[in-house]
Amino acid sequence: MAHCVTKVHLTISCENLMDKDVGSLSDPLCVLLQNTGGDDQWMELDRTERVKNCQKPEFAKKLEVDYYFERVQKLKFGVYDIDNKSSELNDDDYLGGVECTLGQIVSSKTFTRPLQLKKGKLAGKGNITIIAEEMQDKRMAVLQLEARNLDKKDFMGKSDPFLELFRQGDGDKWQLAYRSEVIKNNLNPNWKTFSVSLQSLCNGDLQKPIKVACNDMDESSSSDLIGEFTVPVKELLETKDQVVEFEFIHPEKKKKKKSYKNSGIIRVRSCKIETEYSFLDYVMGGCQINFTVGIDFTGSNGDPRSPNSLHYISPNGVNEYLTAIWSVGLVVQDYDTDKLFPAFGFGAQVPPNWQVSHEFSLNFDPNNPYCQGVQGIIDAYRNAIVNVRLYGPTNFSPIITHVSRFAAASAQAPTAAQYYVLLIITDGEITDLDQTRNAIVEASKLPMSIIIVGVGNADFKAMEFLDGDDGVLKSLAGEQVARDIVQFVPFRHFQNAPKEALAQTVLAEVPKQLVSYFKMRNLPPVNPPNPTQ
Repeated sequence: MAHCVTKVHLTISCENLMDKDVGSLSDPLCVLLQNTGGDDQWMELDRTERVKNCQKPEFAKKLEVDYYFERVQKLKFGVYDIDNKSSELNDDDYLGGVECTLGQIVSSKTFTRPLQLKKGKLAGKGNITIIAEEMQDKRMAVLQLEARNLDKKDFMGKSDPFLELFRQGDGDKWQLAYRSEVIKNNLNPNWKTFSVSLQSLCNGDLQKPIKVACNDMDESSSSDLIGEFTVPVKELLETKDQVVEFEFIHPEKKKKKKSYKNSGIIRVRSCKIETEYSFLDYVMGGCQINFTVGIDFTGSNGDPRSPNSLHYISPNGVNEYLTAIWSVGLVVQDYDTDKLFPAFGFGAQVPPNWQVSHEFSLNFDPNNPYCQGVQGIIDAYRNAIVNVRLYGPTNFSPIITHVSRFAAASAQAPTAAQYYVLLIITDGEITDLDQTRNAIVEASKLPMSIIIVGVGNADFKAMEFLDGDDGVLKSLAGEQVARDIVQFVPFRHFQNAPKEALAQTVLAEVPKQLVSYFKMRNLPPVNPPNPTQ
């Protein structure tokens, strides 16, 4: 269910390491392990080379990790003084290590910690510094192409042309890099502006030729070639915004007809390079993810004192609401430096006036709804559940609008510095569906994502409708969402799954939602990465 966002390369260096060797300095090596479930279940992912006689090593080998935004990826870095050629570390001196999450590393960009001999006990000497870097060519070629006077290929019509761009492979092989849309019955087509990564197009080498082929789509048989040409990518880029023409040549026609000129002209109206930034570029470039929780306190949850209630806290201290908060919060908290999270309830009568509220502060402080970390949210929830009266109706729009106000204020700044994730945990039917639709359409224009976790066994058709996976969500007036920002997940699907599975699923869409917003606004990261070339 989880999708790798990217591969991260970690650069490791240490300072002031302990000296365990007699007559020389230590020969350090760093081992990277990943937690596989339990507290002491670790699996080795990679290790650096050994650096001889050095208390301040800079390891040349990069350690590679698959990065998943949706997971809490617990890592352990162990530094050893290697005294033998064996790959086993049992006989080598342990100089110290550090445990952390990959989220902490990528959000810090440069992560420095003192080495510990065991958890909570400092080694006394030595620091480790970990630098995260996403290793890939982020450049995109953006092209605007049109054709004129193409050959007529259809017996009863003109042609249905489409383009294919190929990368030069080994020998005479060409690898498909891009295919355009088909334009029906047209010998002078204008294709939509499109982007293709330079890695796909030419493996990042601008001197390499690409092949551009124009074909006629035939629904009943294979497509017919109209014509093709090859050109170095560099030559295309030199056109910039100057219109340049190339001839489409059909090789067979050229062989057979001496009078043959071409099968049409392609006009390159624009070709330029843009950078396609990733989720990690934004996070490592300084973007903060602001996490807000909204909890359903409507009467349909049942009396919290009854074991049948969804708000009933079991003897081992859990319920579905608490599990959802923990699962999602533990991932998101690594991306917020101050760890202060606003938390709200809705659908309850709130003391002291016992008025129904749809956005009351979970800690009952309307001027400061912030909770310290995920544990702070848990503590506020436990206190609220015994101090409010569950009531109704189930209105989502007030809390969505509340978070939207903060997102709208951040959107005024011309930087990719803030993004908002709202987690709503609810037990069922929504009362203000039309107002919520309108609120989501407005929120889709802002730096914001909405996650809805449905607890219990109610009918969640309305939530699935808001998710919009089966169609584009519209406001009551017919305005479409600017982008997909809602993810709905029923908790019951994860009751027997590993505890990480819920977070992996509900957060899987957030990286592309974040990128889609900043791309829509044409905003680069606050501190963009250095270009690869």
